[in-house]
Amino acid sequence: MKLSKKVIALSAIMIVSGFVFAQTNQVQRGNTSEKETSVESEYLNDIDGDIIMTLAESDEYDNKLVALQYLQSALEEGNTSDAVIQALDRLAGEGLTTQSRTNGRLSNNFPEIRREACRLMAKVPTEHSKNTLIDIATGDNEPMVIAAAVKSLGQIGINKNDETSDAIAFSNRRNRVLNPTSSLALEVLNAFEILAETTENKKIIISEVTAISNDYHYVTPVRQKAYKLLKALSNNANNKSNNKTKANEVDGN
Repeated sequence: MKLSKKVIALSAIMIVSGFVFAQTNQVQRGNTSEKETSVESEYLNDIDGDIIMTLAESDEYDNKLVALQYLQSALEEGNTSDAVIQALDRLAGEGLTTQSRTNGRLSNNFPEIRREACRLMAKVPTEHSKNTLIDIATGDNEPMVIAAAVKSLGQIGINKNDETSDAIAFSNRRNRVLNPTSSLALEVLNAFEILAETTENKKIIISEVTAISNDYHYVTPVRQKAYKLLKALSNNANNKSNNKTKANEVDGN
């Protein structure tokens, strides 16, 4: 009887030991697999980045379009390598910050490329992207490019010291005088709607929104949106003022 109990106990120990050993091997294999996958992913990211950068630097317009398609896929897969960011910068400034000339004439003025690159920059919400977009918004002359840059600036939402709101106001103010465009004005209003909470000096926003609401160069829906935004800004300001007054009354009591 005692022998049987010993045999059973020994068998149980062997089974448990075997299970633990199997689990340990599985964990080790899993860790090794994860490391291999990580290294492979980094390698593929580098390859993708090199391909994209090569296409972006090409003189051919069609190659730049392909680069944009690669960039979109890479960003959707979470690839934000240095090469990918450099390619985005390159394409966003194509013909603006990066110029190629043939017989003295600018040969790479591709506003459609700049617009799409600015749009993709919203997928990389960093200080660097914000600064690049501000440069495009304040330096470009094409309303559709500026509109894309403004939209991405609103989506990124970084607005330290009101610099983003100020840049957007400057961009639309310049174009409102030279070439008032409803599509740009609409993106400006959308961006201001997002950035209103983080803008310390509300006059930056109020001044430009008021100008849009009273400018009949813009289509009616855009002016109506400007009126609604002004009303919302006014209501928010009144609510904050009332809350502050109530808080002071409570403190006084």
